[in-house]
Amino acid sequence: MNQCVQEAPVITQSSVKALVAKARLAQAEFERFTQEQVDAIVKGIGKYVYDNAEMLARLAIDETGIGVYEDKVLKNKSKARIIWNSLKDKRSRGIIGEDPDNNLVFVAKPMGVVASVTPVTNPTVTPMCNAMFALKTGNAVIFAPHPKAEKGSAVLTREFMNVIKRHGGPDHLVQTIVSGSIETTQELMRAADVIVATGGGAMVKSAYSSGRPSFGVGAGNVPVIIDSDADTKEAAEKIVQGAAFDNGIICSHEQFVLVPEASYQEAVKRFQETGKVWFTQDPATVQRFRDLLFPDGRMNKDVVGKSPWQIAAMIGIEIPKSVRIILLPAQGAGEEDVLAKEKLFPVIAMLPYKNFKQAVAYAKANLLVEGAGHSAAIHSNTEANIRLAGVELPVSRLVVNQICSYSAGGALNNGFAPTTTLGCGSWGGNSISENLDFKHLMNVSRIGKVIASRKIPTDAEIWA
Repeated sequence: MNQCVQEAPVITQSSVKALVAKARLAQAEFERFTQEQVDAIVKGIGKYVYDNAEMLARLAIDETGIGVYEDKVLKNKSKARIIWNSLKDKRSRGIIGEDPDNNLVFVAKPMGVVASVTPVTNPTVTPMCNAMFALKTGNAVIFAPHPKAEKGSAVLTREFMNVIKRHGGPDHLVQTIVSGSIETTQELMRAADVIVATGGGAMVKSAYSSGRPSFGVGAGNVPVIIDSDADTKEAAEKIVQGAAFDNGIICSHEQFVLVPEASYQEAVKRFQETGKVWFTQDPATVQRFRDLLFPDGRMNKDVVGKSPWQIAAMIGIEIPKSVRIILLPAQGAGEEDVLAKEKLFPVIAMLPYKNFKQAVAYAKANLLVEGAGHSAAIHSNTEANIRLAGVELPVSRLVVNQICSYSAGGALNNGFAPTTTLGCGSWGGNSISENLDFKHLMNVSRIGKVIASRKIPTDAEIWA
């Protein structure tokens, strides 16, 4: 790797303001860059992650100790590819569009310094995504990584700055906190102009309490409805692929499967036929998993991102290392079973339903316990049922006939904005109910002129 940029210094709480001051100087210079210059840098950052996906995946595994190497490689490549593909033709500097009907001209302007709080579960593509969005819109960015992902953040910062310098950009446009703490992160959030907080609920709440404009995320707890007309085999294969991805640490992965009562046993069979699922219906064994996964009703952090065989071994059960998913029968939805809560590990629960309205009610009950505002998935060929679920469920995105963990954050074949930050709206205590995009990190001035051709209505016409 190119070592032309010095390693980032250790940052203390007292020096955070100095860090931000450097960022402001860099941003003021960067603000003069043209769209073409900005895009060359943004493309270079995405291409660095794409080209070094294997090395960055290994670094993430070695440092954080969670997830799956092969899945992280795929995630690094796919996110870099789809985010740049989404950004490359978008205007984000200067005049970005006009509305002739309303005689408006739109002018994009930076927000300034972006504080990017990044999680241990996504130590590579979240900072990559936030840097690409921030720089696309003319901002500077400072990362506040999870303590267990600081080395990876330092490498990304150094290499992103190498890209920036190759294209004539200023020093300190991308920086990171090293040997940080809750206090330094909070200080950064107070000093920056806008915050993107991807992480635990406490950190997101802190971002919204900072007094700065903030974009955060909520808990994920994706319920998946398999409709009676769906291909159960195809649905099972997609659910397994999504739920197993990176050992279940993707917040949008499938977590609770709802299947028609009449085809419940067939669904179990289809899951087992994938060759990647370990299933038990022994009540005592299922309870042992509940006790391990949710001691005192709270998710056990020690099992987050662990492989199924590692999780099973914690309660003295030996399962093959080839298994990617532990499938457990649920006793009920919502408050009726702790397995209905968010699970950031490769364990999914399954519950039968009598009719589609009951399936929707079960999914809603789960979300109201945990995960409201995030995502849900459905496998169905009945448009009326798809729309009913979309109307009834308190989610910001309903993923239809797709692998949810791959698709909720955007894909080349759907319309969700490619991102790593999935807003959960007021349900999740967030400011947006859509995928974070570059547009959220820029101010837009509107130049308004008289619409000469518009007929002014009379009071009688207005109130008619």
